[in-house]
Amino acid sequence: MKKLSIVDIAKQLNISKTTISFILNNRAQEKRISEELVQKVQNFVKEVGYKPNPIAKSLRTGKTKTIGLMVENIADPFFAAIARHIENKANKNGYKIIYCSTDNDTQKTKALLSMFREQNVDGYIISPPVGVEEEIKSLIESHLPIVCFDRHLHDVKTDYIEVDNEASTLKATQYLIDQGFKDIAFITFASTQTQMQGRLKGYQEAVKKNSLPSYIKEVKFNPDEMVVIESILDFLKKHKNLDAVIFGALQAGTSGLKAIKKWAPKRLADLGIISFDDCDVFELFSPSISAIAQPIDQIAEYAIDLLLKRLNNINTSKERKNIIIHTELILRDSSTKNASK
Repeated sequence: MKKLSIVDIAKQLNISKTTISFILNNRAQEKRISEELVQKVQNFVKEVGYKPNPIAKSLRTGKTKTIGLMVENIADPFFAAIARHIENKANKNGYKIIYCSTDNDTQKTKALLSMFREQNVDGYIISPPVGVEEEIKSLIESHLPIVCFDRHLHDVKTDYIEVDNEASTLKATQYLIDQGFKDIAFITFASTQTQMQGRLKGYQEAVKKNSLPSYIKEVKFNPDEMVVIESILDFLKKHKNLDAVIFGALQAGTSGLKAIKKWAPKRLADLGIISFDDCDVFELFSPSISAIAQPIDQIAEYAIDLLLKRLNNINTSKERKNIIIHTELILRDSSTKNASK
């Protein structure tokens, strides 16, 4: 059976195809089309089961009703939770999401941005790696809305949503100091990304302010977790005097806890430990692990809301919005000195 088109509907109802198009695209009120005529078309469309051709519609409107969502790793609990929230909100507003993981790989991200552009996605939500500045600038010059989250690119003016990374690790480090810990290490992934640099800076500020020694280990990320664990283990063996550790990212935290268990399982009972990003496992761990929790729902809500406003030109100016959200320091057994853990 031949699929009906707008032209077919227009002929059968003896109404112009332009009028049909306005009604089907929710522009009847704008074009002052009578409610009686709107009802007539809607009843007929429902009766015959007409479904608009999305490709043809995108050619008419210049919109594909799709959003490109690019995250570091869609399997990561942090990014997966954000992606799910964004998808739900986007669907409620008539948009579909195309996902991809960049793996923080610059060349892969450039190729993915090119693919999204060829598919004419209407807007982008990105946690960008460094090195894609020119590609992002090109999208902006083409008037395509972009919202970055988790981190942003220096010298590229985009909307972005981030947490107060520097203040978060400053607060966490100061808390450990106030508990009586003196030799506090900061273990993180080597990165020039804004969020990672902010977290490192917060730790450095706290130990400097309190005239304490600085112990920093920047691990080169490797998909093989054992490589990360061994790197952290070597650092711990060289600094046996450490009495506390702050981990700068969730994967650094989980790998670091495994390294501590390999190095000296009994040290878990007296080491002060706080990890950036929270997860269910931390509550089940013994001792339970304190964490800096990011407000995932809030980050996702801000990101998709801002993009939708840009897409629909609602209450938005050309001035870019930079939204900073507070984290929560969740205190458990691991951050209390001399506690029974």
